Amino acid sequence: MNTVETKNMPDPERVAFLRSLPLAVKQSLSKEEANAFLYDLPWPETLYEKLKDFIEEEE
Repeated sequence: MNTVETKNMPDPERVAFLRSLPLAVKQSLSKEEANAFLYDLPWPETLYEKLKDFIEEEE
């Protein structure tokens, strides 16, 4: 698989994480927020606020 193909595929672990979120949280995510999470792009502050109760922060 080349770099371009890899870039266009979301991380399977991140996909599984999003699927495991409560429905209300999933529905509140914008397309930009979901893409930022799935493709490891810089997060908008709104995404952090929506996911902060479900993620572990690095120390």
